[in-house]
Amino acid sequence: MRTKHFITAIAAALTVAFSSCSDFLDTQPENILSDDQIFGDAVLIQSALANFYGRVTWGENVADWGASAVIDDAAKSDGGPDQRSTFEDNIWRTYDYTLIRNFNQFLKGVRETKVLSEGDRSRLEGEVRFLRAWTYFNTCRGLGGMPIVQDEIFDYTPGMDITTLQIPRSTEAALYDYIISECQAVSNMLPAEKQANNARANRWTAKMLEARAAIYAASIANYNNKMVAPVTLPGGEVGIPADRASGYYQTALQAAQAVIANSPYTLQRSSANDYTSLAKNFFNLTSVKAANTEVIWVRDYKSPDALHGRTTANAPRSHSEDLDNSWLGGILNLVEQYELIDAATPGVKEKIVTREGDGYKFYSSASEPFESRDPRLWGTIIYPGAVFKGREVVLQAGQLIKDGGSWTTKSTAELDSHDDAGNLITAENGPKQSNEQFVNKTGFYVRKFLDETVGNGTRGHGSDVWSVRFRIAEAYMIAVEASFELGNNTQAVEYINQIRSRAGVKPLTSVSFENIVHEYRVEFAFEDHRYWDMKRWRLADQVWNGSNSDEFARHRRLWPYRVVAPGDPNDGKWVFIEDFLFMSPNARYFQPRNYYNFIDLGWINNNPKIVKNPYQ
Repeated sequence: MRTKHFITAIAAALTVAFSSCSDFLDTQPENILSDDQIFGDAVLIQSALANFYGRVTWGENVADWGASAVIDDAAKSDGGPDQRSTFEDNIWRTYDYTLIRNFNQFLKGVRETKVLSEGDRSRLEGEVRFLRAWTYFNTCRGLGGMPIVQDEIFDYTPGMDITTLQIPRSTEAALYDYIISECQAVSNMLPAEKQANNARANRWTAKMLEARAAIYAASIANYNNKMVAPVTLPGGEVGIPADRASGYYQTALQAAQAVIANSPYTLQRSSANDYTSLAKNFFNLTSVKAANTEVIWVRDYKSPDALHGRTTANAPRSHSEDLDNSWLGGILNLVEQYELIDAATPGVKEKIVTREGDGYKFYSSASEPFESRDPRLWGTIIYPGAVFKGREVVLQAGQLIKDGGSWTTKSTAELDSHDDAGNLITAENGPKQSNEQFVNKTGFYVRKFLDETVGNGTRGHGSDVWSVRFRIAEAYMIAVEASFELGNNTQAVEYINQIRSRAGVKPLTSVSFENIVHEYRVEFAFEDHRYWDMKRWRLADQVWNGSNSDEFARHRRLWPYRVVAPGDPNDGKWVFIEDFLFMSPNARYFQPRNYYNFIDLGWINNNPKIVKNPYQ
């Protein structure tokens, strides 16, 4: 066996027990060890695997809350305006062939080791091949087809012909095919049982990646070829032939159905159907580990060493446990996606009414416009008057008063300010237009993945709420989408209504493409779906069109004002004022060039066989 150093791993004095998820995730690298040392010790083999699990997080996740402000679910609400408009050519670009090489080194070592049983070797091989497929998937969804090195481990010797180390890009279809085939190959190598805190891959994690990779490939084969100018390369490195779409949809459907029918995961349902129970259930199924039936695979966090600061940075100011708070604000663009519970046309977004005739629309409470909507809104967004950690979150931009018989707004630069009669003017949380830190500016906070545990919102501690990668609701939605695209609308209706029933909204009698787009957005907000869904459906350039007058391309706010007009029948009620968000002065502008990340020129210098992506 080679004696070259290949991976950072913990010293032999530390132990890892796979039966304990916390021990597994708390593994921290300290020494550089040789292959012989690692693969001669079962504990170090497990430690090396733990290292891999810590290196496969990309895209929007709980520890990178700023990523959510890039798209149209939330906005920066801390400090001054965010001037961004265009999408960077390397946004969320994944290209880690060092990691791929480490995977291959591990696979060689674990296949040869004598310190593990055959069953343990098979399981570890299955996990690493899955993680390798996951890495290729994250690479492919940003860059298209890239070199597939199989199990090769390339070593450079001075003077050798380096062209033997240079592999050309695969086609995009070939890379998706490889990901799918690897997931199918390792499925039975992995345990079928749920894993502790869902941190390790099992059979159903592999089936979920198979389904997701197939639905992505199918979407590109379908919708890229319907563009006026499809984004392609002559060698197929980006773009997939249209005639491959049906096969990919079939693969996606079969994998998703296997998870739905055979896995130990189920849609997590509330025992009661009232609004509060349904709302809390949705928050719990995404953000609470205890008694969770829905989550399949996560990037887990565990005290004391593996924690993140999402709650510290993003809790409401009035509920914060440290100096930091209010970094991220939910925006009206997302809030209005949550349909009315009694919607006349279910499955589509609906505007919040702020005007009636020539005047304001008056509401009896700050929460009234939101409590009549899909309960998933409460589980995702903290809206005015909603409860967090057992206390109301007061959001009030100012007062609506009568001046000479006309309505006018009154606000103040001071948070938690009151008029002479003791009425609140501007709440401690705002919202407020300013360049200050630690004050909300959108009218909403983001609830999903916030930690309600006392003490977990401090700088000194942090949160252990996980970052969800797969949950069974996605299997249902993949089944919906694939069934719809394959012409089986009856089956699509059956699957989508399972999710909608769990959510507490009206069932659909038929499914449209617009229903599918809508359901993905309200179900998976802040779970690293929105950006990639918009790309694979080739909607991104249409919706994020760069127009500052387009309410879908630009971030919008909704500010609440309390009516203070003694003697008027509307005294004590609430109105809402909608506007473009000053914190995002520029509309999102996604260009056709953004459908694929640019290839770094340094990669081409090292491997001239790598061709550039379109528009470079």
